[in-house]
Amino acid sequence: MGAERRVNARSIVTLIASSSLLVTACRPRAKVGDGPYADKVADDVPMIEKAIGVKFKTPPRLELRTRDQVRELLLQKMREPDVQRDLAHQEITYKLLGMLPDTLHLADLFVKVLTEQILGYYDPKTKILYVVQGAPDDYVGITIMHELVHALQDQYINLDSLEHLTGDDDRAAAVQAVVEGEATYEQVYIMAGGSGNLIAQLPGGWESMRETIREAQTTQPIFSSAPMVIQETLLFPYINGSEFVRRFKAARKGQFPLADLPVSTEQVMHDSAYFAAHRDVPSTITLPRVSGMVDENDFGEFGTRLFLYQHLRDQDRAIRAATGWDGDRYALVKTSGGYALAWVTVWDSRVDAAEFMSAIDGVVADRFHVKPKVTGERRRYDADKRTIEVNVKDVGGRPVVLYVDVPAGASTGIVDLAAVKVTPR
Repeated sequence: MGAERRVNARSIVTLIASSSLLVTACRPRAKVGDGPYADKVADDVPMIEKAIGVKFKTPPRLELRTRDQVRELLLQKMREPDVQRDLAHQEITYKLLGMLPDTLHLADLFVKVLTEQILGYYDPKTKILYVVQGAPDDYVGITIMHELVHALQDQYINLDSLEHLTGDDDRAAAVQAVVEGEATYEQVYIMAGGSGNLIAQLPGGWESMRETIREAQTTQPIFSSAPMVIQETLLFPYINGSEFVRRFKAARKGQFPLADLPVSTEQVMHDSAYFAAHRDVPSTITLPRVSGMVDENDFGEFGTRLFLYQHLRDQDRAIRAATGWDGDRYALVKTSGGYALAWVTVWDSRVDAAEFMSAIDGVVADRFHVKPKVTGERRRYDADKRTIEVNVKDVGGRPVVLYVDVPAGASTGIVDLAAVKVTPR
């Protein structure tokens, strides 16, 4: 649905170009009219319907636009007030966490990344698949197949409403992972022949697919130079999402993944969180009233992992320290001295909470080169321009960690941990 999908397109070209033209000749054609790329659409539609197991309710609509016109369509979405506000708050939050350089303007970066080498996209609002005129045929063909999957998804679940989930970035990331993951998986499956064990047909197995998607970023200079958090956030739906869909199709044969969406990135990443008899659903966290709050949201297990890896640069440790996550909520607060962040995380056990807090020691040491002043279970880090305080308390029978980052000299008491409510689900 967005231009970032080109990462996927290029990776598939590289991985299975040898088989991509061998699966269309004997397929029955759909009746899709005589519009642009009608033959390509007619070939793709029955293969997509067979792979996913549902049929198009109405013929897909495809229109050609110039590169500048397609770019402008995407920019219109980026200019929406809600999008601009959310990006501004996200930029401040990431900078407070040391995940973006202070000089970076996030909205400008996203415009550049999402419109880099753009070939086309499906717009769930207009129900039209837009394709760039004059784009290379090989890449356009792959783009069309991918976007046709989205067009089919949209006829069974309203993608436009899913794109506008607000206040829960973790759930939004999980939903996007299934939407993009299904399109990526089914595209590879179809282009590999549409039968048998897909993993067995991929040179190097599924791991090769992961690496190819990731390595494809090097073909896009703007993307490859973006900060780690931006790269990984954009890659998550394709890499982790396609893996989730692969596991879903093995465990739930004949079922439609969009009919039973995961509610967290934890469920996308861990089989035990989604496929177990009793799913691991994150606890609901209700923050007390916070004076000066300008935004409230969550990071999820994946976002927590990225934050830790950003500073620890140790993937195994970041994964361990984020495992056991059971929900989070943060408040972005405007104070007289600048912005502050209060971040509440809930953990499965005291051991998990302790490992997270220990990782925070390493994060702060990397960022500010200071050690904590420990009082009981409270840790305080006093740097030149910032003060960070971390505390843990049992709330509703669950260990809850409060991470507060304020301008130096400001009060760290912007959230009363005793007033935080945790409701297991």
